[in-house]
Amino acid sequence: MHPEVHKVVFDLVDEITTVFEANAFHAGMDEVFYIADEKCPRCQGKDPAALYAHEVNKISRHLESKNKRLWIWGDRLIDASTSGIGMWEASMNNTARAIDLIDKSVVICDWHYEKALPTPALFALKGLDVIACPWKKPEVAREQVNMMYNYKENATPEMKQHFLGIMHTVWSSAGEFINSYHAKKAKEAHPETQEACFRAMLAAIEDLEQMVKSTN
Repeated sequence: MHPEVHKVVFDLVDEITTVFEANAFHAGMDEVFYIADEKCPRCQGKDPAALYAHEVNKISRHLESKNKRLWIWGDRLIDASTSGIGMWEASMNNTARAIDLIDKSVVICDWHYEKALPTPALFALKGLDVIACPWKKPEVAREQVNMMYNYKENATPEMKQHFLGIMHTVWSSAGEFINSYHAKKAKEAHPETQEACFRAMLAAIEDLEQMVKSTN
């Protein structure tokens, strides 16, 4: 809410999207634990959901004016108390209601790294496009691939369009991941790595493609 902050933010966003010739921008917006702080002169006492949604929409509309689309992580839009999901993958500070306040053009990257939680259905039911995101557990990636496939197969046309697929996340430098992925050792010493997870995701997609071919 600082009156000067978006002059800096939007300059950075525009520079990044221009340099990378991107038609979308991922703004993060995850793990927001401090919002509507009682000591903040601008946002104290305000609704955390409204504050969060206002910022998301402000960035989204700036990008839309440049014919680009906003992507964000989905954890702050999931209610931790009703879902039973912890404070990292869901919200415990009342931002979850922002799911009804953000622009429908925003793409939700629904990250869950320990289990293939079925929350993509929540976002699709709210009219938001959603992508399931694994990291380093191969079994989670396989289950997310199958889950998103089953959602699309069983959804109404209105909901089907919102299940965009899977996006593997990498929490290292791109170079480190690429070098490790293409290393001579095809199998990692540890079964739970982001490289092993990516291989599992690709294999699950290939298995589904083969299954679809065999049934057509």
